[in-house]
Amino acid sequence: MNSYEVLYVITPELDEETNQSVLDKFAAIITDNGGEIVKTDVWGKRKLAYTIDYKTEGYYVLVDFNAASELPRELERNFKNDERILRYMVTRKEA
Repeated sequence: MNSYEVLYVITPELDEETNQSVLDKFAAIITDNGGEIVKTDVWGKRKLAYTIDYKTEGYYVLVDFNAASELPRELERNFKNDERILRYMVTRKEA
């Protein structure tokens, strides 16, 4: 298994309950596909470096996880299809 981290930005106008459902959805995708979540760090609402879809803030989440090499592609596919996600980046961490 490889170590990965994913940073994703959720649209800021969602309430706390909806943000938690987004976090649970992507955590379930990781665990259901054989991954193991090491740490989830919720940064909360922060100012964006530049405007995205006329939004100046976003809700940031950083997740460290271990998984097989196929999981990041599946995770990116789900990020791309969810309109609540502004930006995402999955990177492999060196051992």
